[in-house]
Amino acid sequence: MSDVAGSYYLPEPSKWPVVGSIGLFLTTGGFAYALTSGVDGAMGNMAIMYVGFAIMAYMLFGWFGQVIDESEAGKYNTQVDTSFRMGMMWFIFSEVMFFAAFFGALFYARQLSGPWLDGEGNNAMTHALLWSDFKFEWPLLTTPGETSALGGAFAQPTGVIETWHVPLYNTIILLTSGLTVTWAHHALKKGERTQLIIGLFLTVALGFLFVYLQAEEYIEAYTQLNLKLSSGIYGSTFFMLTGFHGLHVTIGAIMLTVMLVRSIKGHFSEKHHFAFEAAAWYWHFVDVVWLGLFVVVYWL
Repeated sequence: MSDVAGSYYLPEPSKWPVVGSIGLFLTTGGFAYALTSGVDGAMGNMAIMYVGFAIMAYMLFGWFGQVIDESEAGKYNTQVDTSFRMGMMWFIFSEVMFFAAFFGALFYARQLSGPWLDGEGNNAMTHALLWSDFKFEWPLLTTPGETSALGGAFAQPTGVIETWHVPLYNTIILLTSGLTVTWAHHALKKGERTQLIIGLFLTVALGFLFVYLQAEEYIEAYTQLNLKLSSGIYGSTFFMLTGFHGLHVTIGAIMLTVMLVRSIKGHFSEKHHFAFEAAAWYWHFVDVVWLGLFVVVYWL
């Protein structure tokens, strides 16, 4: 569509918002049902959640496929491009606030609630009443034992993940992937499609390598260190922050895989390639979050 003053592409009425709403409802509702229907701490039947996942996947393939077809048909003008850019910016901002909440919980545990429970300042009475033999240190591996009122409900970790092994390797991997996706972006703007494809392929490979190494790290944490989500505040903040980040890396790698396939099929031009830029923005966001995680979760 040519850029006509005041014009804006309006798509036909679509079923995809309704399909997505149904899928999201079944996913979250099915997860809640699995949590409440299990016995002895185990998850219950997750069939409803899996159906929701399948419907969500169907919606994503269908809806994004329709958008791609409309874009390749030239139906979008600069106003639509601007709206896409603003939408992606607000989406990344919402993701920043999402992670800020978990970083805030970690800060609260390390700087406020932990020292208070240890009797710091004027909290000696709190220390005596709640947990008189507690000594605060971070990483906090001390959890209420069998003699506490909670009856040993927390897993007792024996250690933490070594900072300068897998976390360091994953930091190098993600930083390198940021360079390769930037290389691919510059190649696209110069019309060098071979370099674009090679750069994207390397980025996707590095992204999934990161996820693989993090899975190995989790296996080590559970089987060798007894570090679990139930290991008190340290275990919960560790797995919530690194787990959600790993999920975002997986999503980003899938997005870049789609960009790779589209690049191989000849999509994008030197001037029109916002889908690629959106995926690259998201990937750089994932890189920055990981740097924060590496410093405050693994290092300090």
